[in-house]
Amino acid sequence: MITQNYNPDVLNCLANLSSDEVFTPPAIANQMLDLLPKEFWSNPDTKFLDPACKSGVFLREIAKRLMRGLVEKIPDEKERRNHIFKEQIYGIAITELTSLLSRRSVYCSKKANSKYSVCESFDDEQGNIIYKRIQHTWVKGFCKYCGASQKEHDRDKQLETHAYQFIHINNENKFLKSMKFDVIISNPPYQLDTAGAGRQAKPIYPLFIEQAKKLNPRYLLMIVPSRWFSGGMGLDLFRKRMLHDKHFRKIVDFANAKDCFPDNSVSGGVNYFLWDRDNPGKCDFVNINNGNKKNLVRDLDEFPVLIRYNDAVSIIRKVVGKGEPCLSREVSSLTPFGLSTNYRGKEEPFKDSLTLYSSAGVSYISPNEVAKNNKLIGCYKIMISKTSAEHAGEPDKEGKFKFVTASLRILNPGEVCTHSYFVIGDYDNIDIAKNVYLYMKTKFVRFLLVQASSSINLSKSVFVFVPLQDFSESWTDEKLYKKYNLTKEEIQFIESMIRPMD
Repeated sequence: MITQNYNPDVLNCLANLSSDEVFTPPAIANQMLDLLPKEFWSNPDTKFLDPACKSGVFLREIAKRLMRGLVEKIPDEKERRNHIFKEQIYGIAITELTSLLSRRSVYCSKKANSKYSVCESFDDEQGNIIYKRIQHTWVKGFCKYCGASQKEHDRDKQLETHAYQFIHINNENKFLKSMKFDVIISNPPYQLDTAGAGRQAKPIYPLFIEQAKKLNPRYLLMIVPSRWFSGGMGLDLFRKRMLHDKHFRKIVDFANAKDCFPDNSVSGGVNYFLWDRDNPGKCDFVNINNGNKKNLVRDLDEFPVLIRYNDAVSIIRKVVGKGEPCLSREVSSLTPFGLSTNYRGKEEPFKDSLTLYSSAGVSYISPNEVAKNNKLIGCYKIMISKTSAEHAGEPDKEGKFKFVTASLRILNPGEVCTHSYFVIGDYDNIDIAKNVYLYMKTKFVRFLLVQASSSINLSKSVFVFVPLQDFSESWTDEKLYKKYNLTKEEIQFIESMIRPMD
């Protein structure tokens, strides 16, 4: 190690706080900063804000660039350093711990005014990286600003409240009251526990994005989960706003979050973006998957969800262009029979009993236990798991998806399932049900499902691009490729992305 002069960056070595509060690697921070105009680094009046400091990596890398870029305008190194730290870079930490860590990264001291600090312009310990422990504002058990659960986050004074200053607008903030920022850049917290059914977690990063826009910076850069592309709890309205905002000029998307955060699995991948206040237009969308990078300049609002794979856009256009009805009209909502995930029946069948499929296997219940969709009991239908086959929505090492698990099966009359599954169709003819089942197993259908999914969770909405077929005949990939006039390259892309089912 000594002979190789090994000198690792400490910010590459930090363990993450949690799967939702992830430290940004310095290399990714610099890729984001590379999107800004070069003249920013030689302008002594440019102001930068990170509203969700964790490691201080953005502010540290900004300071390094400014130190190089301002040499001619402020030749004295000490004067230049004091000017940068006092007048140009600002941060709001998300916890007391990250405030200390960020100051240590930026000022080389956890106290901005200590004798060890590289900046001599501060007369208080926080400097321009502030933190204040504040409380949520509870209304009927939830915070009116971020939606946090009072049950989970109304805590002892020794514990963090996770009431982030930037998005709790009733609290004073010395930076936000009068200052105008040229650049807001951050990797905000991703979600908060709402203590709902199934331990629901509400995405919180949209609040950081929308609050940042209100400050009207020239540029906004953030790295966030890609689940907003096509789904997630409470993301429909946010997605619509994002897709119709022409100020998003660059999005770099990692289908596998490990390509960005090597030690973390973030369901549905992550992306960083550049929002440009003064230059609206089409977006340069870059997708990175298994080491392959593809970019395409396009309108984000062409489809109701954001297609992450640029090579898939032409295929979706051909399928949608047929104007056919969507298979989603035959897909049930979750909990198709009103039976919860942990609902269990008896181990042995009894007179007039129904067969119940659950994650624990097969059991038997009485018909009067079915809470809804009783009409489906006497029909053939296709059962599909509400979770895909992928870990955290990520492709495998080859960049491929299996998508749709071995739980895909035909349910006969007298068979039902729990909330772990949903069902497709209500068929009187077993041959029709078999053709739907075989259609669901095709790479073509599973490819279309991947385009509308951004996590491991499936629902009716992921069928938005899957066309309804004439199921009096069976369908194969070859027949579907021919029907939709797919090119050799488009077929090859589908085959390269979707694994065959057993």
